[in-house]
Amino acid sequence: MPSALDSNPSRYSGVAMGLHWLLALMIVGAFGVGVYMHELPMSPTRLKLYNWHKWAGVTFLALSALRLLWRLAHKPPADVPMPAWQAAAAHATHGLLYVLFFAVPLIGWAYSSAAGYPIVWFGVLPLPDFVPVDKALAEAIKPWHERAAIAMALLVLLHVAGAIKHQFIERDGLIDRMRPARG
Repeated sequence: MPSALDSNPSRYSGVAMGLHWLLALMIVGAFGVGVYMHELPMSPTRLKLYNWHKWAGVTFLALSALRLLWRLAHKPPADVPMPAWQAAAAHATHGLLYVLFFAVPLIGWAYSSAAGYPIVWFGVLPLPDFVPVDKALAEAIKPWHERAAIAMALLVLLHVAGAIKHQFIERDGLIDRMRPARG
């Protein structure tokens, strides 16, 4: 039975909000860990963080698929009125974010596979290699994971800046569509 949040046409559903905020936290966490672990010398801590990063990436990939399926099956609330260029920029940003939600973890998986480092999700479920082991391919793929992650981080910052603009300058209630209900 849908909740009041799910039936309000001016707001996203509770599931959409939950996936949005969970994935937002995962992006920040995985990006932060990725930047931090990249600079560490080889150690048990670095290996543990790499495994955590890979587990987060696989989880992020699965949740992104769930989010996309949910989005395709559930109509979003109507757009808040804004100039056409802003609406186009918002739609382009969202579209690119969805592409990167899949590209970043898939490129990371491909790199890990090519480098010969299997992914065992949470230390329990071994995942198949995404590509065959090939050190030259791994070196070619490696920078693309970093570049795609940086692109996603920049788009997230643009997305947040747009939400802040709408909240504090436009004061049009756009952010309320994705903010959990108060009270």
